[in-house]
Amino acid sequence: MEITHYPKIEVQTILEKGTAVQNEDFLVIQDNILGVFDGATSLNSRKFGRDRTGGTIASRTAGAVFKKNHFPLNQLACQANDAIMAQMISNGVDTSRTENLWSTSAAVVRIKAQSLEWVQAGDAVIILIYENGSHRVLVNREDHDHETLTLWKELVRTHLLQDHQTDPQQIIDMMRGKLAHQIRKVRSDMNITYGVLNGEKTAEAFLNQGEEPLDRVAHLLIFTDGLSIPQPEPEPHKDFTDLVKTYLNLGLEGLKQMIRSQEKKDPHCLAFPRFKCHDDIAAIAVRF
Repeated sequence: MEITHYPKIEVQTILEKGTAVQNEDFLVIQDNILGVFDGATSLNSRKFGRDRTGGTIASRTAGAVFKKNHFPLNQLACQANDAIMAQMISNGVDTSRTENLWSTSAAVVRIKAQSLEWVQAGDAVIILIYENGSHRVLVNREDHDHETLTLWKELVRTHLLQDHQTDPQQIIDMMRGKLAHQIRKVRSDMNITYGVLNGEKTAEAFLNQGEEPLDRVAHLLIFTDGLSIPQPEPEPHKDFTDLVKTYLNLGLEGLKQMIRSQEKKDPHCLAFPRFKCHDDIAAIAVRF
């Protein structure tokens, strides 16, 4: 795939549904703008027009705003946030309750002649890989799901590995029930301890943004957390070293296949703590 005005740039993309019924991730390539979005549904799991989840609508609403490509990215992010609120109101969502809000993570870049304009919210990732093989993650944020995944790991150790009499599926269902309060707690912290685009004005203060020189940049990776390599122990800050090495060796598709293969061997998320066997993936790889 080529980007308008930048014929020497090679672009690869992945947009793939995970275990869930809908793909709540979204991907945008419009002229020199490239972006990925990871929608999250409200905790009440309500469906809307054409049986779509709030997360599906949120990611696509944000993507549609960025496709206009007519303002600085931070302004487009604010407009996308406002557009999500407008969509919720038009769909009759009670936006006074945090657990009802739709949301989306976002990572968007605009490629210029000598630099890269970027904006990021939530847990979507932007990585620059340099000619010497080193890399830099543009936002080294703490994983807001770390506490939840650590709790899941402890539940596995406490219940599943010690109780050999009960049906394993019953134990897994019980453990997921124990996570419900923790998940609700994390969701209530949106735009308080971490940022996402969910229509709240406070989201604007959590936007990460900047402009980076493209000197000596060989590759650019933009992806949602579905492309993360499964880890046996949750860490507060993710280390993307292995991901970068795998991408350089196998390419974007090879990286994705390796991740899916590992996940398939752990369908109940017991060895590698995560929320579902396969998460949705939106990913863009640029080779300069």
